[in-house]
Amino acid sequence: MQNYKKTEPQKKSYTYKPQYGLVIICADEAEQIKLFNQLKSQNLKLKVVTV
Repeated sequence: MQNYKKTEPQKKSYTYKPQYGLVIICADEAEQIKLFNQLKSQNLKLKVVTV
C-alpha cells in the first residue's frame, strides 16, 4: 500500500447555481409523451429520460 500526501482541496473556478427539478413516473411511453406535451405547452424547460 502506498502512502499518499494529504493535499488541500483546490478552489473551484466556477460558481454553482442551484437547480430544482421534478421527476414524474409514467405508466408507459404514451403517458410520458402526453405529459411532456402538456408541460411543454406551458413553456416549461423539460428533459426526457428513460430509466
